[in-house]
Amino acid sequence: MRPTRTLLSKGFWGRSADEFQRLSNIVLKLEGIKGPSGPYKLFDFDQRDSVTDCKLLSDGDIGGASTSHLSWVAPERLSLRNPDPRGHARFHGTISTELPKDKPDIKRTGYAAFRTRDRKPTVFGRSLWDIDPYTYLALRVKSDGRAYFVNVQTESVIPTDLHQHRLFTKKPGEWETVLIRWSDFVRTNHGFVVEPQTEIMRQKVKSIGVGLTDRIPGPFELCIERIWATNDLGGDDEVGGEKEVAKKEGELKTKGGEKVGWGE
Repeated sequence: MRPTRTLLSKGFWGRSADEFQRLSNIVLKLEGIKGPSGPYKLFDFDQRDSVTDCKLLSDGDIGGASTSHLSWVAPERLSLRNPDPRGHARFHGTISTELPKDKPDIKRTGYAAFRTRDRKPTVFGRSLWDIDPYTYLALRVKSDGRAYFVNVQTESVIPTDLHQHRLFTKKPGEWETVLIRWSDFVRTNHGFVVEPQTEIMRQKVKSIGVGLTDRIPGPFELCIERIWATNDLGGDDEVGGEKEVAKKEGELKTKGGEKVGWGE
C-alpha cells in the first residue's frame, strides 16, 4: 500500500508536529490539572494566504445580489504608534434584499458571511479545536457598527446546526477586543433558534466565522486580526459589552417570532 499525497505533503507533517507540540505542552505544564497557562490561538490573519483558508458565503450563491469579499491587508510599518504591526483581513461587500427574478422559490435574501474552512488532518486524525478549558472566545476587530454575528460550527449530530452570538462592538472605526462567553452562544438552525438548547460541543469545534444578516441594503466592512480562546479578562475590553448586553436583543428569533437576548 502506498501513502497518499496528503500524507507525504510537508503541510501534513508540519501540522502533525504542531499538534504534537501542543499536546506535549499540555502534559508537561500539567494543564489538564492546573488549567491552561495562556491563550489558545484559533485563527489569525497575519499572513497573506490566511484568507484562502476561509470560505465566503452570501445570497449570491442562490441567485441574490449581495456580495462578500475577504481581502488581506498588509501590516503597517513599525512605529511608536504601532509597535506590533500585524496583517489583518477585511470582510467587505454589499447587502441587497433584491430577490432573484428567475427563482420564485427564493423568498429571502440579504446576508453575507465567511467561516474558516475545515481544518486539515494530522497524524492524530481529524483536526478539531478543543476549547473546553477556556471560558471566552476573543476576537480582535474593527467594525463599521453593523449587527454582525459570530458563528461556531461543531461536529454536531445535526450538521446544519450553528451556535451564534451577536458581535457587540463599542468603538466603531477603532480596533477593539471583544470577548464572548462560550456558554452564551445560542443554538440555531437555518437562522432560527431551536429547542432543546444545548451548549457547544467544546471538544469538537470545526469552524468559526462571522456573518451579517441585518438585511439593511448597502456596503459593509469588518476588519478582523485574530481569533483565540482565553480565560484572561485583561485590558480595557469588557465581555461582549457585558454590562450592556443584558439590555440588548439580537436579530435571532425563534420560529414563533420572539427575539433572543443575551446576558439575561
